Amino acid sequence: MAQITRDELPEELTWDLSTVFESDQAYQKAFEQLQAELPKLADYKGHLADSAEMLLAGLEEDLRIERAFEKLFVYAHQKFDQDTANSTYAGMNAQVQDLLAQVSAATAFFQPEVLAIDEDVLAGYLKEEALQPYAHFFDVLLSEKAHTLPADQEALLAGASTVMSSAEQTFSVLDNADIDFGDVMDENGEIKELTNGLYAIMLRSKNPAQRQEAFQSLYDAYMALQNTFASTLSATVKKHNFLAKVRHYQSAQEAAVSANQIPVAVYKTLQEKVDAHLDLLHRYVALRKEVLNQGDIHNYDLYVSLVDDVDFPVTYEKAQEIALAALAPLGEDYLAIVKKAFAERWIDVVENNGKRSGAYSGGAYDTNPYILLNWQDTLDNVYTLVHEMGHTVHSYLTRHNQPYYYGDYPIFLAEIASTTNESLLTDYLLKQTDDGKVKAFILNQYLDGFKGTVFRQTQFAEFEAWIHEQDAAGQPLTADVMADFYGQLNQKFYGKDVVADPEIAYEWTRIPHFYYNFYVYQYATGEAAATSLAQGILNDGQAESYKDYLKAGSSENPLDVMRKAGVDMEKGDYLDAAFAVFEERLTQLEGLLKK
Repeated sequence: MAQITRDELPEELTWDLSTVFESDQAYQKAFEQLQAELPKLADYKGHLADSAEMLLAGLEEDLRIERAFEKLFVYAHQKFDQDTANSTYAGMNAQVQDLLAQVSAATAFFQPEVLAIDEDVLAGYLKEEALQPYAHFFDVLLSEKAHTLPADQEALLAGASTVMSSAEQTFSVLDNADIDFGDVMDENGEIKELTNGLYAIMLRSKNPAQRQEAFQSLYDAYMALQNTFASTLSATVKKHNFLAKVRHYQSAQEAAVSANQIPVAVYKTLQEKVDAHLDLLHRYVALRKEVLNQGDIHNYDLYVSLVDDVDFPVTYEKAQEIALAALAPLGEDYLAIVKKAFAERWIDVVENNGKRSGAYSGGAYDTNPYILLNWQDTLDNVYTLVHEMGHTVHSYLTRHNQPYYYGDYPIFLAEIASTTNESLLTDYLLKQTDDGKVKAFILNQYLDGFKGTVFRQTQFAEFEAWIHEQDAAGQPLTADVMADFYGQLNQKFYGKDVVADPEIAYEWTRIPHFYYNFYVYQYATGEAAATSLAQGILNDGQAESYKDYLKAGSSENPLDVMRKAGVDMEKGDYLDAAFAVFEERLTQLEGLLKK
């Protein structure tokens, strides 16, 4: 059956981008106007140190240009995403990408020029009343001063960025295009080419032989190229360590987390607390072994549902009702924003031919916070809806309570809002059903999500820290060395009940996040903080302090924002609270499945 085309969709199920620009012609006019204004930024180049007035004028012009560009970007990008086969919008998207490069080049002088201003002179400027609202903005900018090199050296590093990223690009080409995983037999007995997407499906198959075949076929391909992948990962680690050293950081880890004003202690506390609670993961694995009742349990048995498929169809209309009910503990003011999103067409709901896959929440300071979905009538899609709504309300409250220069939030904070909504949905669904099978299905889904986000991502974070430490100490990162450590690490995490499959020691070969420079730990901290916050909202009436976090944007350091919401992420209490919820729900599932 042919997929529906864009022009066949009911209007109410599409997002309304006319609130951004009334028409493509209005967009084009604004595009050309901004392009013509870019050269005016050069008037401030070399003059930011002249006076407080000139610094303020240069800053405001820089921000005005960036703000105008973001609105153009949203319109072009989302027009393209709604139908990537539309040549007009493909051209518009390419056009705005080119403009991004022009804007970046025109504004590149600002930060290094501010950092070059004499400290006493700058401090005097910042005492001027007109510049005082920007105090935190300049604090963040100046925090990079000790790690910013002279202009000629910065230019050299910028020019070498493509070369230094070549190992990451090689990995991407290998992983997405050149590697061949072979053929496997699917659920219907058909021979199909194994892809990453099919692999994820087959790992959830009720047939153990299918799970094993997919696992071994996939890892045979990676292991055949283990030395190549060791070379690309080693080169990337060397790049991270080199840049950290020349920028005067103690380690690549410190350099990476400092970008979000996060101390290394947050990373280390996460590792310590997860290690201290690995007995809970081992207990969950033991439950899997008992319920699957197939003798040995392997690494490819960790993803199949412990509950037979539950018929839980949910229409989009019903999903809206569920979302409003589940998010009710956040208060009527929060729900009013959710209702606006539903009523004012902030959401592009259904699939159509050429539409970008997946889901996201987007938008800019001067637009609605739009949501892209590809709706299917499943419980998973209800979770996707409330997840993206978490981002959307976060963006809305930030932009309506902060000026433009504080009107965004760092990635460290972003996933907390979306995952808190998921936690509230899980609590709501568990309270709404007396059906033991449905309850077990929801609990199993929650525990698997926690396992994948808190335990698994922390396992990745521990490996990532280790390979950087080894390289910094002068130890070669060969395939054998990394496989030996990763195999032991995997066994530590999953325990004695899981067979030490030799293939899993090479899982590092296929994880793109190891090229992202200490990114994965934020998934784990975000999930744990969200679990803790949701319990505070439900049990301790902390919705108002939580909404203060949603309103804060980047007006304070991320850890200060979270402290005011009731979570100190330099301490381990929020992790203990999250593990307590995991244990409580594990106990519930054990009781239901052992009846």
